Amino acid sequence: MIPGTAIGVLVGDLMYFWMALRLGRRRGRMDVTAMPLGLDTPSAFGMVFFVLGPAFLHAKETAASVEAAACYAWHIGICSIFISGLFKLVCACGSSWVRRMMPRAGLLGSLTAVALVMISFLPLLEILRQPVVGFVALAIILTTLVARVPLPFRLPGALGALLVGGAVFYLMQAWGGMPPPAEVLVDPEQAWLPSGWLAALRLEWLAAMRDAVQYLPIVIPFAFATVIGGIDCTESAAAAGDEFPTGRVIAVEALATLVASVCGGVIQSTPYIGHPAYKAMGARSAYVLATALFVGGAGLIGYFGLLYVVIPKATVYPILIFVGLEITSQTFQATPRRHYPALAIACIPALAALALLYADKIFGDAAIVSRGLSIATLSDPGLRLEFQTIRMLANGFIVTSLLWASALAALIDRRLRTAAAYCAVAATAAAFGVIHSPLPGGRLFLPWDAALPADVRSATLQYVAGYAVVALLLVPWDWWQRTRPSDVPPPA
Repeated sequence: MIPGTAIGVLVGDLMYFWMALRLGRRRGRMDVTAMPLGLDTPSAFGMVFFVLGPAFLHAKETAASVEAAACYAWHIGICSIFISGLFKLVCACGSSWVRRMMPRAGLLGSLTAVALVMISFLPLLEILRQPVVGFVALAIILTTLVARVPLPFRLPGALGALLVGGAVFYLMQAWGGMPPPAEVLVDPEQAWLPSGWLAALRLEWLAAMRDAVQYLPIVIPFAFATVIGGIDCTESAAAAGDEFPTGRVIAVEALATLVASVCGGVIQSTPYIGHPAYKAMGARSAYVLATALFVGGAGLIGYFGLLYVVIPKATVYPILIFVGLEITSQTFQATPRRHYPALAIACIPALAALALLYADKIFGDAAIVSRGLSIATLSDPGLRLEFQTIRMLANGFIVTSLLWASALAALIDRRLRTAAAYCAVAATAAAFGVIHSPLPGGRLFLPWDAALPADVRSATLQYVAGYAVVALLLVPWDWWQRTRPSDVPPPA
């Protein structure tokens, strides 16, 4: 799985490198920062827990061996991201239109939510596990990259944080202030697996395509989320001064995913948020070329596990915090001041996703599971309802953030009919589980499916009705406010 996935990243980053070179030549200067591409983390977890795991357990019941069951699960994963790639390729055709129609507050608001809640908060927890090393590395990152205070000898801030923080880590480890080094996760001598992706090139996995269809309600929402994220990233790059064609950005993402699947990968590729941060760090187009060669080599040769052991995590995660801060800062700078509330409301669904992440971790702990405890076994019905509400707000949170921020931006601009249209889109999306899905994994469903549990159907209908009533309220309200002069000036 790893070599095929790495090949997808290699191909995608090379194509983004070529796009940046073309844009630089057209503009007559080579200060263009290329779009970054990598693996989509949310769909990686979704693929493991809701596709590969269930497929493996199902196959173990009838397979001749554990190896056969593992191979079947692998083929299901390949088919899943192959379909994801085709889906994203179709979405690339309309991505430019979506970007033109959506306000910048909506497009960048969902990025702000991910940047603050996921990219900044979660790495901070890792830093605080080793506070001495983490604070030193974070201070160097913030001083050099945010405050723009240079290091001696013109040393890059990220490299300085890595060197100084690493030195502190190993000194503390030598004095017994740090745990012993972890074992290497991957043996480089066994990591070169050409037979794996060569087997995938024989297309034996196509035999599992019919079985993979049942996982599409889980796979497609993750693919759709990466398309929305790609559109958001393109807008973020444009706000930073690098205007890439939206359709081509999404098409490259789709092709990289398809290449990964054909080579045996099971994780889809996606543009990374953080373009403004990389530009602030002085990155141009060559950094994506270096990323392509580094990730491609690590996936094929197998030195990921070695790097995981050698480089302390607390010295790397501060870079992610800088990325999150830079994205948030750039979002507010590129958005009209009157739309700041729209950026703020976009963060709320991401906060629900963060809360759900830790709730699932707690109730997924082996000690909890072994005692038969779960959210469903809680004695307080109000608490069970709160967990269900958090799950529904968290599922599809990127699309929810996009729609909420866009609707509020339209309301601020007194375009109530436009806001009503966003509410109507939200009602339609909720009806099929694209947003607010009450099912684990955020899977899609058909609202008329007789097999849908009554409580799931009831909860979904309430969300659909809520959005629909708001849309119906805003349409006559828009007519009324247009027919009479307003004494209240519009926000600046």
